[in-house]
Amino acid sequence: MNKEQAEQRVQELRDLLDRANKAYYQEAQPFISDREFDEYLKELEHLEERYNLQVPGSPTMRVGGEPSSDFPTVEHPVPLLSLDNTYNEEELNDFDRRVREILGHTDFTYLVELKFDGAAIRLRYENGELVLGATRGDGERGDDITQNIKTIRDLPLTLKNDYPDVVEVRGEAYMEREAFMRLNEFREEQGLNTFANPRNSTAGSLKMQDPREVSRRPIRMFCFDLLLEQEEESITQYQKMKLLKEYGFRVCEHYQQCKNIDEVHGKISEWEELRHQLAFETDGVVIKVNEERFRDTLGTTSKAPRWAIAYKFEAEQATTTIEDITLQVGRLGRITPVAELKAVQLAGTTVKRASLHNEDEIHRKDVRVGDQVIVEKAGEIIPQVLSVVNPDRENRGPKFQMPANCPACGEELVKFGDEVAWRCINPQCPPQVRSRIEHFASRDALDIEGLGEAVVDQLVSNDLIQTYADLYDLEKEQLLPLERMAEKSAQNLLDAIEQSKQQPLDRVIYALGIRFVGATVARDLANALGSMDALINADEEELTAIDTIGPKIAESVSAFFKNEKNRSAVERLREHGLQFQMEEEEQASKKLEGKKFVLTGSLPTLTRKEATEIIEKHGGRTTSSVSSNTDYLLAGDSPGSKYDKAQELEIPIISEEDLWQMVGE
Repeated sequence: MNKEQAEQRVQELRDLLDRANKAYYQEAQPFISDREFDEYLKELEHLEERYNLQVPGSPTMRVGGEPSSDFPTVEHPVPLLSLDNTYNEEELNDFDRRVREILGHTDFTYLVELKFDGAAIRLRYENGELVLGATRGDGERGDDITQNIKTIRDLPLTLKNDYPDVVEVRGEAYMEREAFMRLNEFREEQGLNTFANPRNSTAGSLKMQDPREVSRRPIRMFCFDLLLEQEEESITQYQKMKLLKEYGFRVCEHYQQCKNIDEVHGKISEWEELRHQLAFETDGVVIKVNEERFRDTLGTTSKAPRWAIAYKFEAEQATTTIEDITLQVGRLGRITPVAELKAVQLAGTTVKRASLHNEDEIHRKDVRVGDQVIVEKAGEIIPQVLSVVNPDRENRGPKFQMPANCPACGEELVKFGDEVAWRCINPQCPPQVRSRIEHFASRDALDIEGLGEAVVDQLVSNDLIQTYADLYDLEKEQLLPLERMAEKSAQNLLDAIEQSKQQPLDRVIYALGIRFVGATVARDLANALGSMDALINADEEELTAIDTIGPKIAESVSAFFKNEKNRSAVERLREHGLQFQMEEEEQASKKLEGKKFVLTGSLPTLTRKEATEIIEKHGGRTTSSVSSNTDYLLAGDSPGSKYDKAQELEIPIISEEDLWQMVGE
C-alpha cells in the first residue's frame, strides 16, 4: 500500500467510525459490533502511525460521541476516558509487561471487576447532595442530564455516613435483561422500534427530554470509581469500592484483588462462565492497577489510561442460513417478521428462529431468504440477525415484501400514524384470539387458574371458544375430550372461570386488552368513572380530563368501544355477571375527602398499595403524576423526579408518619 492508497483507506475508516460513534452514542442504534469497531480502529491507528497521517479530529483521538445539542453541555474537570480493549491472553500479558516496565518493579496488585454493558455516567455531590449527573460525551464534555439521573432509584440523592464536601463518582447505568425484554415487548405493541440490546435502551432512555418518561424506564446503576479532592496517598481502588458502599452507592459484588496477572487470568475464566447466570449484561472484565499512587507514573494516552485495560468476552455469535421469513401475529395485531433459520448452536441452546422486528429493519439490513447471516443473542436471551455475510454475491433471492393481508385471517393490514409496524385489526383473527384470551385469564387480569397457553390453544382449535366471553358458556362435557383434561381438572377450570366473576372492575377493564391500557391505567379509569357503562359512553374529551389519561390512551379506549365486535363481547360479559360497577368500600373517615395524593420513593413500613388503600379508606385519591391539582406528595427514600416537581410547584411533601397523623391512626 502506498501513501495515496493509505490516505484513501484512512478517510474511509474515519467516515465509517464517525458514523458508528454517532449511531452508538447519540442515536443508540449501532450498526456494527463492538469487535468490528475495535478492529477498524486498530487498522486506522496502524495506518495513521505508519504513514504519519494523525489529525486531532480522528476517531483514534476521541473517546466517544459529541455531546448532544438537546441538553446543556458541562466540562469534565477530570476527563472520562475510554479503555483500551483486548480479546486475548497474549495482549493482556503485554499490558502487564508494559505496567512492570514503566513502574520498574512488581510491588503492585490488580483490581479486577466486571465490565458493564451500559452508559457511562459522571456524578457530582456537594455537601452530600447530588448536584450533577452527566454523560461521558467526548470525554472532555458531556450532557447535563441531572433531572433524568435523579429518576434512577439505585442512586442516592443524599450521601450517608461521613462524606467529604465534594465527591465525584463514576458509574454505569444499565437495564437488567428481563426488564429490557418487557420494555421491548411494550414498544412492539405500540408499533415503535425495539432496542437492539439493553445498552442501547439505557442510552436512549437517558437522552429523553421528559424525566417523567425516563422514570418509567427500568434503569439501574452500579458505581465503580470515586474521585476525592483530597485523597490519601496509600488509597487503593479496592478501598474506594468499600467507601462507595458506605456513602450509599450500589456497587456490584463481583470485584476482586489479584496479586499478579496469573490470578487475573483465573478470575476472567471464572467470570466468563458466571456471566450467563447474571441478571444484567456484561461484556468483559476491567483490570486496573489497584494502588492509586502508581497511576500518575503510568499516565494516559489521548483517550485511555495506561493503568487499566478491558478484556472483552467473545460475543456469542453463529453463522447460519435463512430458510424462510414468516410473519407472527401479536395480541394486538402487530405483525412481526421472523427469520426461520437452519438450526444452529448459540449460547448453549439450539436456535431455529430469530426476530427481524419489522419491515424497515429487514430493508435496512437487506435480509433475504437464502442468505447466510450472523446471528447473536441480544442480552444472551433474544436471538437476532446482526448482518448478512455476503450481501454482494450473485443470484441472491428477491427483496422481502410485506404482504398486503394478514397471514392468519386474510384481513387487510394497516399502519397507524408514524408507526413502523403493520397490524391486523380483525379482533377474530385466530392468533389474536388466543393471545387475547391468555391475557384475559392472566394473573393481573381475571386470574383464571388452569387457563394457560396449551389449554387456550385446544379450546380455540376445537372451536369451543372464539372470544373471551365464550369462556363463560363452557360445560364440562366439552372439556373432557381435550388432551390432559380429566374430570377433576375440568371441574377446577370451570370453578376458576366462575370465581373470576368476582374480580373488581379495574381488573375487568385491564382484561379486555385495550391497547395502551395497562393495569395502572385500568385502575385510574375505574376509579375516575366508577362503572363500565360510564367508560363505554365516555368521549375522548371526558377521558383526557382524567389526570393520568392522555390523548393516545383516550383515542385507543374510544376506538375499542366503537368496534361492534368488541361491544358485543363486553355485553356478553355483563350478561354472565362480571363486575361492571366499582364496589363501594366502607370509608373509615372523611379526613382526606377531596384530596389528591401522589406517591414516590420507598416508604418505611408501607407498600404503595397499602398506602393507597389507607388514603382511599379515608376519602382521598391517588394519581400517578404530580400536577398543580396535587394536594400532597407522599415521599419515601429515593423519591425521584416527582419530588423535584412537587418542590417546583410548592406542593406539600409529607412522610409516612405525617400520613398516619392526618388519618389519626
